[in-house]
Amino acid sequence: MYAIKLELKLNNIEQTLMAQHAGFSRFVYNYGLALYQQVMDIKGGVTKKISAIRKVLTNFTKTKPEFAWMNQLSSRVYQNALIALKNALIRFFKGLGNFPKFKRKKAQASFTVDSSNGPVTVGSDRRIKIPTLGTFRLAEPVPFTCATQTFTLSRVASKWYVSFAIRADKRPVSSQAVEKVGIDLGVKTFATFSDGTTVEAPESIKQAKIKLAKIQWRNRHKQLGNSKQGIPASNNAKKFYKRVARLHNRITNIRRDFLQKLTTSISRNYHHIRIEDLNVSGMMANSKLADAIGNLGFYEFRRQLTYKQSMFGTVVELVDRWFPSSKMCSDCGHIQPMKLSDRVFHCLGCGAVKCRDFNAAVNKRKGTKRKSTGGWLGT
Repeated sequence: MYAIKLELKLNNIEQTLMAQHAGFSRFVYNYGLALYQQVMDIKGGVTKKISAIRKVLTNFTKTKPEFAWMNQLSSRVYQNALIALKNALIRFFKGLGNFPKFKRKKAQASFTVDSSNGPVTVGSDRRIKIPTLGTFRLAEPVPFTCATQTFTLSRVASKWYVSFAIRADKRPVSSQAVEKVGIDLGVKTFATFSDGTTVEAPESIKQAKIKLAKIQWRNRHKQLGNSKQGIPASNNAKKFYKRVARLHNRITNIRRDFLQKLTTSISRNYHHIRIEDLNVSGMMANSKLADAIGNLGFYEFRRQLTYKQSMFGTVVELVDRWFPSSKMCSDCGHIQPMKLSDRVFHCLGCGAVKCRDFNAAVNKRKGTKRKSTGGWLGT
């Protein structure tokens, strides 16, 4: 399955329609969860109980005058909301997640609809037909004609997106130009390759973070609101929240775009890729480095390289986190202590002088011995 997510270009009426359906989905999910909590001690499986809740919602709740508004919205929304609740409960009882929580209006709005008449064709233009909702404009055209049956609509920072999955064949494995490469990740230089290539993190992330900090400082005296104390947020504070959300979304998009393009380029040019099994959560505990490490997305970089193995025919190998790649000379193998502030490696064994990150990348490329835990060490 191949997932596609596209931005929708909506007018005010269409945005209101989407918000109504998102609220409908949230209401049904919370309604079903509240009923389930009342009957969870009664004998019976999750599927049987959700089926009973669906019957109550359809035959009793929707017939009340105060819930007449539900009949004006898509019935596929509440069907999929109950399916999502059932799947969440099944994951919980299988030990794959926590018990479902009630959805909040302030959280990200989303809902799912599907076509009861089979797959829907999505053409290669700037318009998309969503079952039971209508036809909407897209910010960019679909790159090809495809067919799908289920659509998920979501709102992020006042922008609406539609996502769906299609069946796609894997692309044929291409031959990469370089057989083996070691990659060392860092804060100052995002990635250093064993062939001497370096990749810097996008400067636009730092600029957006500075802009975000300025906006937050200038609006620090606004009445931001406190729900626990019953203090409402002012109108200017609501505008401030929307602006901050847009900036956070911009930072996320810059990071995602950078990592997607970088990992795709690496997968196309290198076959055996060796990276370090970094303890990202432990590194984030360092308050002086946490912000920089969080901005770069080390774990997301590793995740994308890993799942793209099947797409490009690459082999991603993890170097054990205790392997002294930065402390060992890549020429003679001499190991010596190194402080984090030492950016140049002066070997006390053979006298070689080289960049610390490049030396570590070469050592990762040379690693060939597999440990019993699955890590990789140097020979």
